[in-house]
Amino acid sequence: MRRFLLIVAAMLPLGAHTATAKEARVAPGVERNVVYGMYSGLALLLDVHRPAKPNGFGVIFISGSGWQAGLEYGAAPLKEQQIPLWGPPLLAAGYTVFAINHRAAPRFHYPAAVDDVQRAIRFVRYHAGDYGIDATRIGGVGGSSGGHLLGLAAMLGSAGNTQDADPVNRESAALAAVVLRAPLLDLRTIDTVEGTAYVVSFMEAPKSNASSNAAYAAASPITHVNAQSPPVLLLHGDADTLVPLSQSVAMQAALEAAKVPVKLVTIPGGVHGADFGAAQRRADWPDYFGETVTWLDRYLRGR
Repeated sequence: MRRFLLIVAAMLPLGAHTATAKEARVAPGVERNVVYGMYSGLALLLDVHRPAKPNGFGVIFISGSGWQAGLEYGAAPLKEQQIPLWGPPLLAAGYTVFAINHRAAPRFHYPAAVDDVQRAIRFVRYHAGDYGIDATRIGGVGGSSGGHLLGLAAMLGSAGNTQDADPVNRESAALAAVVLRAPLLDLRTIDTVEGTAYVVSFMEAPKSNASSNAAYAAASPITHVNAQSPPVLLLHGDADTLVPLSQSVAMQAALEAAKVPVKLVTIPGGVHGADFGAAQRRADWPDYFGETVTWLDRYLRGR
């Protein structure tokens, strides 16, 4: 065996070396299907999108899905949806992006997805050194139901359990800044027909009694706003008929009352969707990708 290793070493070009696990993780590209947790034998997966010129900061990304996931073989994973649209501007700005799967309806219900998002944040924070990012300043970008989950995790800012046997669970699930696109922020006030159907499926029960009403309140990011909440950028179309603009308007008011940095960028004529209906893009649309990067630069990088 020793002779074999010496022969292999001699065949390597001068100065060549085999990549370490850390070097492989921080190299540009995509590291797929990283297991960030397990639930009853079910692997919870994320993809790591690494920029060519990393700036040393990480962003959790969650696609919008109505908290739903297909159960058939070959169904597109949540972590691969909408990242082709939102990933490039984040990567171009140097952010390492962690696109995650989470448990979803119709098989799973609240609070499963919230628990998964918190676990993913803890995992990324625990492995921050491996990914070359700052563990103290992790951001989040999410849309629709993904915006709800990130918004809830951000407002809860849960501390780690120092007594947990798993070192990942000892880490905080707090975020330093978030960007939420057309997010559901107060599940108690969603009154559109389709929106209500998604919420009921996620919560597994309609608002009907004190118990379910309390659960709806607990699942609403707006009820957890406080002076320690992280800075929030809200992006919302004013023609959104699924998640009304009023959701973001109310959240803006709550954050302002708590003296938390917040900005609401309204897309005139924008509808619900990952690109606000870009096929009907108007000349007066703001640069929402640019706004996103600027917000993260300000509150993660301090620029």
